[in-house]
This record gives sequence, structure tokens and C-alpha cells, in this order.
Amino acid sequence: MDLSFSPEEIAFRDEVRTFIAENLPAELVAKVRDSGRVKREDLYPWHKKLHEKGWAAPKWPAEHGGPGWTPMQRFIFDQEMTLAGAPPLSAFGLTMLAPVLIAYGTPEQQKTHLPKILSGEIFWCQGYSEPGSGSDLASLRTRAEDKGDHYLVNGHKIWTSNAHEADWIFCLVRTDPDVKPQRGISFLLIDMKTPGITVKPIISINGRHSLNEVFLEDVKVPKQNRIGEENQGWTYAKFLLGNERTGIAGVARSKGALEQLRTIAECELDGDGQPLIANPDFRRRLAEIEADLTAISYTDLRVAAQAAAGEALGPEASILKVKGTEIQQAISDLAVEALGCYAAPFDPDMGDNFGPVGPDYRAGVVPGMLFGRAASIYGGTNEVQRNIVAKGVLGL
Repeated sequence: MDLSFSPEEIAFRDEVRTFIAENLPAELVAKVRDSGRVKREDLYPWHKKLHEKGWAAPKWPAEHGGPGWTPMQRFIFDQEMTLAGAPPLSAFGLTMLAPVLIAYGTPEQQKTHLPKILSGEIFWCQGYSEPGSGSDLASLRTRAEDKGDHYLVNGHKIWTSNAHEADWIFCLVRTDPDVKPQRGISFLLIDMKTPGITVKPIISINGRHSLNEVFLEDVKVPKQNRIGEENQGWTYAKFLLGNERTGIAGVARSKGALEQLRTIAECELDGDGQPLIANPDFRRRLAEIEADLTAISYTDLRVAAQAAAGEALGPEASILKVKGTEIQQAISDLAVEALGCYAAPFDPDMGDNFGPVGPDYRAGVVPGMLFGRAASIYGGTNEVQRNIVAKGVLGL
């Protein structure tokens, strides 16, 4: 694989850099770098600018409003956006649901939902996990009863990211309890304003609110909101999870986090009063992470090329998910260690009478590390991903 940039790709990279310089608000970058928390109202103006440029959905085909980029262009775009400190757009609509709609949705469903996902007008969340049905997703119990022209949905979803801000939720529900678990699941699109939906917050270990419980009690869902065939939702769910896992790998985000770690290491001192970056042990650990990140970048490009060729994602998505999340955790662990005493005293979201202690670059590092403990769990635990690799690659 030739990973050197062609003249056309260099020109594209320069175009992306110019767009960022002219359009990305400094206050948005500061919010991303200081705390990592970007709410829907913060994100929408940036989404709108990307949409106007035609760059809101890098992975979409041109016929549905995407830019029709090559895998290398998408790689360049992701890298430049991350290194510039731009917040990622919400993945639930753009990179998770939209490919399912494009592959399996009816023309009417595509016409109804894709333009509003592309523009950022409609915000989505994902209703997969349930209490007791996380890694074993096929054991889900939320039930959708056939009532003729609609389903009546009852159940309980959990760990639902951004449900408190979402307009719609895509849900896996059980439509046939009497068959093999994977064969009795359907995929529904549900308006969050439908009577019977209750959202309750879950405060994470980092003290922040992004996760929720969603309770569904006699929620009426029109049958035209079902994706594909009844009881075949497991097929669509697996397709979606392949896209989700490549996103969770966060290769471009890890490159940005590694640069931030270098900044910290250049400023913080070791026990001998020297910058951490000059400490041989620290440099060795940093180099190990960088080598792993370089290796996974190649896998990321191969997966992108595979998807662009219309090939289904297989064990490669699981490899990306496992190694990508391990790298994220290694970077955040080392960043907290590098901060030393400055890692402890203050989280701006928790409230404090004294204000932040230490340099600006310390903000958000510990909350990010704490929430990052879950990266190897959500989207399918890394243990499950290793089983997929063992079966699909090693034939075990």
C-alpha cells in the first residue's frame, strides 16, 4: 500500500486546512481541548458550516449528499480535523444509522431521514443495550407487539448516549419471542416525542451526563418506521456495529491526543527537574504507543478502502476496535501520570470555589481518562471482539 500523498491529495489537504482556519471557531476548539464536552447547541453551527461545504458526511456516497471522497481523502480530512481540535459530529445519525438507511431503507425512509441527518437538523441516539443485555445483545427483551398498522413497544434501554438531546432513536426490539434470539429481532425508528418515552440521566464516573436510561411504555410505532423485514433486525444491527466499531477505534482522535500528551511532556518535569519528554523511560512508553498507533493507521486505511469497494466489514472492524481502544486508554493513562499532582484537584464541570489549579492543558485529562475506561466495553466488549477475530481470522 502506497501511503505517500499524491499532488492532488496534498492540494486537498491544503484545502481542508484553509477551510478549518477560516471557519472553525477558536472558542469551540477551546471547549473541546479544555473539557471535551460539546453540547448539541455548540455543535450545530459547526455542523451547518460543514454541511454548506458538502463535508458533513465524508463516508456517504455522492448520490445521497456525500462528497464521494476516496479513502485517502477521508483519512486526510479526519486527521486534519482532529489535529485542529475540531469536534467530531454526532456519529449516531451520520456514520451509524445512515449507512443502514442507504443499504436497507426504503426510498421513502431515505427521503424522510437522510437529508435531516445530513443537515444536522435531526439528532439521533441508539437503543441497543438493555439491563442484562449488553455484550449478549441478542438476549434483549424490549418487546414490540404487532397491532396491525403499528407496533406497541414496551421495554427499557440503558447506556443510551445523548438520549436527553435526541429527536429520534433507532431501536432493536423483539418481535418474535419463540424463535432463536437472533431471528426474532426487528429494527425500528422511533420519534422521541412519542407518548410513553421517558429519559432518565446516568451520571458517569467522571461526574458528567451523556448517558441515559430510556423507558418505553406502550409506545406506538408505525410499521413504516421498521427498517427492512420483520425479525431480520439482527442482520442490520451487525452491519451498523461494523461501522460503529471502526469509529470507536478513533485513530485520528488518538493522534490528536498523542500530540497533546507531547505538549504536557515538554512542560512537566520529572523527579530530576528535567522535562518528561527527555526522560528515557517516558520516551520509551511514548514511542511504544506511537508505534502501535502507526500500525493501526494502516489497518484503518485498509478498512476504509474495503468499505469504499463495497465489501462488508469483517473481523478487521473488531481488530480496529480492540487495538484502537487500548491505545486510547494507554494515552490517557500516560497523560494523567504526566500531569502528576495537577491531575487531582479540579474538574470545571463539578463546581469549585477556587478555580482551576495548574496549567490550562490539564483540564479534561482526568475526566477523559475516567470515561475512557468504558471504551473497551461499549460497542461490544473487547473480549467479544477477540472471539470474533478468533473465529473469523484464526478459524477457532
